[in-house]
Amino acid sequence: MTLVIVLAGLFYVAWRIYTILPFKKWVKVAVLSVYGFALVSFLLTSFGVIDHLPMPLASFLYVLGNSWLIFVVYAIIIFAVMDVLRLMRLLPGKALKSNIVSSAVVFGIIAVLLTYGAIHYCHKYREEMTIASAKIDAPVKIVLASDLHAGYHNRHREIARWVDMINAEQPDLVLLGGDLVDHSLRAVTADHDASRLKKLQAPVYSCLGNHEYYAGVEDAAKFYETAGITLLKDSLATACGICIIGRDDASNKERKALYKLMKKAPRGQFTLLLDHQPKDLLEAQLEKVDFQFSGHTHSGQIWPLNWIEKVTFEHSYGPLVKGRTQYYVTSGLGIWGGRFRIGTRSEYLVLNLVPETPDSTPQK
Repeated sequence: MTLVIVLAGLFYVAWRIYTILPFKKWVKVAVLSVYGFALVSFLLTSFGVIDHLPMPLASFLYVLGNSWLIFVVYAIIIFAVMDVLRLMRLLPGKALKSNIVSSAVVFGIIAVLLTYGAIHYCHKYREEMTIASAKIDAPVKIVLASDLHAGYHNRHREIARWVDMINAEQPDLVLLGGDLVDHSLRAVTADHDASRLKKLQAPVYSCLGNHEYYAGVEDAAKFYETAGITLLKDSLATACGICIIGRDDASNKERKALYKLMKKAPRGQFTLLLDHQPKDLLEAQLEKVDFQFSGHTHSGQIWPLNWIEKVTFEHSYGPLVKGRTQYYVTSGLGIWGGRFRIGTRSEYLVLNLVPETPDSTPQK
């Protein structure tokens, strides 16, 4: 059924493009040929065929195919609205037939949205939280980021810029919430991204994300090791007086239950949980975890997909408090697919852990 709906949507956009363009038949066919080529690019990316192509071509096809996907989303919305208005007799039928004004409006709106989204994605927001706890003996500054999706679209220059940005915070720890790599390790290997990530000037710990499983979890683990990142796969580590718990991704149906991991946590230490997908948030509350950091949702990445994420997850973005457990679900530093942020943003979190005092507040 899902495939039928997807194919119907693709055909609908192609049909409406053909009917609305005010050009000769051969020009319309040429435009639809570009549309079809972009679709093929997306399929080649999705099935990993581009991993066997030269890097410049693979990167081009990845960007083209995934940008096309965003174009299709907005084309469906705009054409559907026009058709509804036509059925309500609020828009004349000729507006959708070889109409230069309608064509300019439709493609102009999409062009503006994509241009804005591409520019907006390049800006990285700095989110900050302060947590005061009796379990903290001395201030600790942590930079947390998730969903970098290093790959054919987020290339070496972006990775180097993000490393510099994190180092500028002068953190005591850097924690990553999974999906460091995209669906393939080919691009990060070719770009020598491990050597760039190794320039992070604080100890780095990370959990796995679902995209590490897409790329091959064993190869991804080797990449983490080469990059100097300590991978926590259903395991714990202590740094700066904090117990860091890294869960395996929910892609692994046999991952350990949280209560089993918490049995190994030292009593009296501040517990910080890295769990890529924000599922079963109640678990952390029941196990009295102090702070959980998750990603995965991208906050929908573009409007109106963020509405879908809000329905899909209990909490898809931002801070949350359940009992004595505090959470932060990030929209991610990088992005999957097309490099656009529309109605959402790319960000990293600066978490300040400070000793509890009579005047301190639990969160800022």
